[in-house]
Amino acid sequence: MIDDHKNNDKEVDELSGVETTGHEWDGLKELNNPLPRWWLWIFYVTIIWSVWYWVVYPAWPTLGGATQGTGNYTQFNELADSQRDIIARQKVYLDKFETASFDEVLADPALYSFAMAGGASAFKDNCATCHGSGASGSKGYPNLNDDDWIWGGTLPDIQDSIRYGIRANHIDTRISDMPAFGRDELLTGEEIESVVAYVLSLSGGEKPADYEHGATIFQDQCAACHGEDGRGGQELGAPNLADKIWLYGGDEHSVYESVFNARAGVMPSWEGRLDANTIKQLSVYLHQLGGGEVEAEAGQEVDVPVREDPVAVVEEVEDNVSEELRRTTSGE
Repeated sequence: MIDDHKNNDKEVDELSGVETTGHEWDGLKELNNPLPRWWLWIFYVTIIWSVWYWVVYPAWPTLGGATQGTGNYTQFNELADSQRDIIARQKVYLDKFETASFDEVLADPALYSFAMAGGASAFKDNCATCHGSGASGSKGYPNLNDDDWIWGGTLPDIQDSIRYGIRANHIDTRISDMPAFGRDELLTGEEIESVVAYVLSLSGGEKPADYEHGATIFQDQCAACHGEDGRGGQELGAPNLADKIWLYGGDEHSVYESVFNARAGVMPSWEGRLDANTIKQLSVYLHQLGGGEVEAEAGQEVDVPVREDPVAVVEEVEDNVSEELRRTTSGE
């Protein structure tokens, strides 16, 4: 009869006195050491935690998606909660900002900082694609850092430009149609060359030999919009041709192209895309960024903070708003 007890006896390692598992590799025998107690406790805790996680959070895949979990957690709910917190902090300023006039915003350091920070953020999200992150623009896209405003640089003017757009799909959009003098055969090529030379002389270029001829063409064809002196008119959206600021280029070829084919750039209407407060913040931001104009009707200039570096303005006001929000929410 076979002795089962002998077959079940475990081999004990002579050096360590620990049972072996019976596994051996190249003369090396595996010892049957127990797992450390601390490791076992951590393992048990992770099992308990995973069961809790499966119950509380979405975890198990099903044909209809995944189990919802008792905590009803989703990333959308988390985003909504964080947005509610942001909105609650903004409400401290929004209620006051919404009813404040532009003059009141500029005169109130807290509202001014709030508007500048909000405007800077909205600009980066919505305007920087065309006007550049620094608002310096490019060919066909106006530089918003200078003080040259085609449609006016007062706060209401800027607000209207943002709300209604330029040649946009809005009933109140701003439109200035320049005739295509060459394409529509309103002027001959020679006449266009003469008026181009004259226009370039208005901004400091050399006086052409046929100056008088170009001046006559300009007075007949262009002065109605651009003015007899070529300084433009904001009420019509006619650019000033007597300075050195050119939207589509100030070289002879670019100006010739503008006269021959005309230009018809489009800026979208932001009304309906952005809320009224965001448009108002953008208006303040751009007004301060580009050396905006003061309304003539006011009769008295507002003492507006002026900073030469727009980046420093944004950094400063963002820090001010963050600190103000922190103090408000903490009850200081």
